[in-house]
Amino acid sequence: MSATATMKTSMALLLRTLSKTSRISPSLSSRTLISLDRCHSLLPTTQSRDITTSRRSYAAIASANSPFRSNLLRIIRNEIDYQSEYAPPHQPPTEFKSFSVEDRPGEQCIVMKGKFGEDESIKMEATMFDGFMTVPRTGLDASGRDVRLHVSLLVDISKADGSQDMEFLCSVWPNRIEIQKLYMLRRDKITGQPYMGPKFGSLKYDFQTAIKEFLRVRGIDSELCFFLHEYMMNKDRIELIQWLRKLNSFIAK
Repeated sequence: MSATATMKTSMALLLRTLSKTSRISPSLSSRTLISLDRCHSLLPTTQSRDITTSRRSYAAIASANSPFRSNLLRIIRNEIDYQSEYAPPHQPPTEFKSFSVEDRPGEQCIVMKGKFGEDESIKMEATMFDGFMTVPRTGLDASGRDVRLHVSLLVDISKADGSQDMEFLCSVWPNRIEIQKLYMLRRDKITGQPYMGPKFGSLKYDFQTAIKEFLRVRGIDSELCFFLHEYMMNKDRIELIQWLRKLNSFIAK
């Protein structure tokens, strides 16, 4: 065989070998890539691991808080039961003497309206208890001091012609009304800094007595004091129970 023939034979063998190699390699490479992709798909990504960890953390916190939440709800419900059974509140009255009484649930005041004669309208706004004072205790057990609760009262008396109003700012104690201020107001003409009158306590005694009588004949007297204090004691219990129920409902969600 010549040198040229021998070279051609060797070249043919080399080409066949390379051809076989090229046919096998792609399939091996493909199987290797698919296998790696499947492995990556089975492994959780960094983000999925973080989400899983967060969910487990939230679940652990919720589980830990559950006993505290249940205990708080139990305490609130016990308090609701206690307030409802011990001195339970009653339906508030809607009138007192000639006055209508309008409760405002969820608010700290009530409104009373009435008339005096043919041309006077009376409107009163009373707050829930907003202060107190202590006084020496009387009776057989005279040691210590008693508490007297305070109600603020705004009395507005107007004429039918709407020209001027008398407005009284009062302190209502269980057994008396104290007038703090007396205003004369013009509803249709309010200046920037109107003169509001002197302190009621600085007026002469006879003058004060006459003004108190003016209010008394219109039903603003010691009976009103007792009514307001009884009403506010009852309203205080009603508002407390409603507040506790709202709190219970919020926490139970």
